[in-house]
Formats: sequence, structure tokens, C-alpha cells
Amino acid sequence: MCSVYEMAQSQQSFLKQEAGQLSREDTLLKMADHRSSWSRVLADNKLILITLSGVLLGVIIGFTFRPLGLSSDSLMLIAYPGELFMRVLKLMILPLVIASLISGSSSLNAKLNGKIALRTFVYFLTTSLLNAILGTTLALIIHPGNPTAESTAHTELLRDTMPLNKAKTVSLMDSVLDLGRNIFPDNIFQAALQQAHTVYVPKELPGMVGNDTELTHTSAPVMASSSSASSSVNLMEWSAEQNVEWIRIVEYRSGTNSLGIVFFCLVFGTLLGTIGRKGYVVVQFFSAIFDVIMKMVTGVMWLTPIGISSVIAGKILSVDDVGFVMTQLAWFIFTIALGVFLYQWIILQAIYFVFLRKNPFRFYLGLVQPILTGFATASTAAALPLTFRCMNERLKIDSRITRFVLPIGCNINMDGTALFIAVASIFIAQMSNMSLNVGQVVTVVLTSTAASMSSASIPSAALVLLLIALSAIDAPINNATLLFAIDWFVDRIRTTNNLLGDCYAAAVVEHLSRNELKISDIDAYYKDDDITSDDQCEQDVNGKRKLSFPNSVILNVEVSTPVSNT
Repeated sequence: MCSVYEMAQSQQSFLKQEAGQLSREDTLLKMADHRSSWSRVLADNKLILITLSGVLLGVIIGFTFRPLGLSSDSLMLIAYPGELFMRVLKLMILPLVIASLISGSSSLNAKLNGKIALRTFVYFLTTSLLNAILGTTLALIIHPGNPTAESTAHTELLRDTMPLNKAKTVSLMDSVLDLGRNIFPDNIFQAALQQAHTVYVPKELPGMVGNDTELTHTSAPVMASSSSASSSVNLMEWSAEQNVEWIRIVEYRSGTNSLGIVFFCLVFGTLLGTIGRKGYVVVQFFSAIFDVIMKMVTGVMWLTPIGISSVIAGKILSVDDVGFVMTQLAWFIFTIALGVFLYQWIILQAIYFVFLRKNPFRFYLGLVQPILTGFATASTAAALPLTFRCMNERLKIDSRITRFVLPIGCNINMDGTALFIAVASIFIAQMSNMSLNVGQVVTVVLTSTAASMSSASIPSAALVLLLIALSAIDAPINNATLLFAIDWFVDRIRTTNNLLGDCYAAAVVEHLSRNELKISDIDAYYKDDDITSDDQCEQDVNGKRKLSFPNSVILNVEVSTPVSNT
């Protein structure tokens, strides 16, 4: 009995030891899985973390070096890596837009392209109108315009406002007509270098010949531009005693006419997809260009922290008096930031959930890196390469939709600009002690929406468009110069609205077009099969098919039956 009892005890102790070993192994495995999960999270989001660290580093460097009073040469050297980073990003925009639009539109039929274009335009128009209404409502509720701010402003800020009274600004009609001129360019090669815009010049200007309304004049002084990349308006001061009669001319200025290129590529790609196998090589050519550009984007992404930190630090160091500007216009900045927050975290998420019935915040978090890049560069177009990569690879949005929607969105969809123009118009009217009636408020909403859709995807383009909205409600345009000092910061905030509006539009349009895309996939399958059979084989003289691969060798082997001699 004792031996049996001892054997049972020893067996029980052995099982306990084995169970203890198993529990320790399970614990180690769980710890390893936990560490591996964290390592996977870090590996998946390392570029986002590096980009965020670049933004924080740029802010720290900027505010740390400000008290030192660095020379202009030192500021230039600090901002130089960011300048190179911006130049590389802008270098890829034009080939990326051309390749993405042609390859994307050629993969769909003309009817589907028309439906996608209509849905995209309706979405952009609706969201721009929502932003204009949101900005107007917030400006009327918060009332950021302080009448004392005009009298306490720096004289440097008001120094350039006098010519604004004496120069004629472009109207909303001029801006809309310029939009049409740029959508339908008369020279596609010129569209890659220049864009048309309306300017006003005095009739007494010497050297004016030809038709006044249609004259293209490249040397005349610019009175007011429909969009501008600089943060100031190029105006010429004229004597107040002179009775100057202004005439309208169409002028070309440096800058890529993205709208004209987008229109041409959409028509070209759509018709290219209708000619069958004859256009197959051309489609593959532009698809290859798109793939190469995306590989270049992958390499540039590792330079993002250095470029972003340099851009932000250089901009902070170049501002004359950050503290004064922030305190004098704090309520204006707060109103813009609140509108951006409400649009991104409530309106956009609600739109995404209503249409897709999915978690919208997961989609939002997948766009952190292009958001940070757009914030640093203050340009949706500059962040377009990174936006493509995140939308296609990380969020798995159909590449045919992203190649169609994103290039159009970065030129037409300016949600943040509509919000900015609406808030700025009400702000300047309140600063001037103007009481706006219902008609003027509606005018601000509609003008902000129309002006935003004619804006260029370049930094500070909304400042000149603001003059259109101010002229529409007869508000004094002198105080618009006060916003130049803070536009370097506000422009970065509203750019995130523009970028996210394009991304959410692509997701919504893809969901609305899912049935057509499935049909297009079936058609493409049989189309590719026909193209492959037609391209790889051709008829010989006997009616048999032979291979036509380049550099291929066809061997004809004849097998004969040996004849027996017996």
C-alpha cells in the first residue's frame, strides 16, 4: 500500500511540475506575443511617429532659436533642407497627376467615368457649402472681430493697405471666368507652366493696344489676382486725385495650370479606354509611370522628418512678432481651429458612417501621415504623393477611384478655404462695426463656396480670394492685410480640411460606385483576356495561331515513325 501511495504522490508531484512548466511557457509565450504585437504596431506606424517627431522638433527648434536673433543667412540654412524637401514633392506632382488620371480613367468605361465625376463634384460642392455655412455660423456666434484691433495693429501690417483702396479688385464673375479659362486651356504645354487670370490696369497705361477685354498682357502691373502663392497682394499705388478708369485684361503668370491638365487627362484617358487593344500599350506606359513615382515617394518618405522640421522651424523663425499676432487675432485663430475641429471630428465622421456604416475614426487614423505632411507644407498638392500611398496601401481604397478623385480634389475641393473665407469676411465686417443683414450673410456663404472651388492648391491662395468676398458685401478691404501675418499658421490648419475632404470623398464615391466597379472588373477580365490572346498570338498563312512575343523563337519539331527494314 505504501508503495502505491508513494507512486501516486510522485506522479502527482510530477504532474504539478509539468503543469508549472507549461504555465511558465504559456506566460513566456504571452509575453512574447505581447512584445511582438507592440513591435508590429511600431513597425506599422514608424513613419507616422517619425513624421510627428519631425513636427514637434521643428516647433521646438523654432521657438528655441527665436530669442537668439539669428541672421538671415542662418535662417536660410535652417530652412534649406525644408526647401529641398518641398521641391522634391512638387517635382512629382505633375507626372503623378497625369499618370494617375490617364491610367485610372482608361480602366473604366466612359459611362462609369461620368457617374464617378458627377458624384465627386456633388460631394465637393456639398462639403464646401457645409464649410462655408459652418464658418459663417461660428463667426456670428463667437464674434471674433474686435473693433479695437484695427487701431492697435502694427503700422507695418497696415502700411500696404492704402493701395487697396485705389486699385480695382477682381469680381466673383472674373474668378469664375478664370476657372473656365484654366479648365479649357488653349495650349496643353503652356498649361504645364502658366495659368490664366484676370487683372485690372488703368486705361491710361501706355502701350495698351488691341482688344481691351481680351488682351493678354504679360508686362502690365497686376492690380488684383484671382489666386496667388504669395502672402501679399501685388498692387500699384495710383494717385487718388486721378480719375482712373480700369479695364480688364487676361494675363498669364507662372504656375502649373492643374485644372487644364486634369481636364485633358480625363478626356484623354476615357477615350483611350474605348479604342481597345490599340491603346493597351499606352495604358501600361502610364501605369508604369505611376508605379515608378510611387516608388520614388517611398524613398522620399524617409526624408519627411528632416524636411518637415526644417519647414516649420524656418517659418516660425521668419515671423516678426509671433506673440503680438497671436494675442491680437487669438479669437480669429480660435474660430478657425474650432471650425476645423468640428468638421473633421463630427461632420466628416458622420458622413463616413452614414454612407459606409464603418468605424470612421479608424479611417481617420490611417491618414495621420499625409495630414502631418499637409500641415507642414500648407499644400494639398505637395502631400498628394503620400496621400496616394496611404489610401492605396494602408486603407485599401480602389486605386481606380483614388487616381480619379484625389487629383481633382486637390484642385477643386477646398473645404478649409471655404471655411476661412467665410470666417474672415465676417471677422473683418465685425472689426469695421458693420451690421450684416440676412442677404449679406447668404452672400458670404455663396461667395465663399464659389471662391473656394476656384482656388489654386498653393499656400496662401485664399488671401486674394478673400478680397472677392469682401467686395461682395461692401466691407472695407484694408483690414484684410491684418490676416497676412497669421496666414502662415491658419493656412496649415485649413489645409488639413482640404486633404481630408479629398480622402473621405474617395471613400464615399468608392462605396457609391461599388456595383459599377464590380461590373467593370468583369468587363476588364474578358477585355484583358482578349488583349492577351490578340497580342500574344497572330494568324499565320495557314490560319493557325503562332506566338508573337518579342525576341521569341519558335521551333518546329517533326517526329517521324521509323520504318522497319524487315
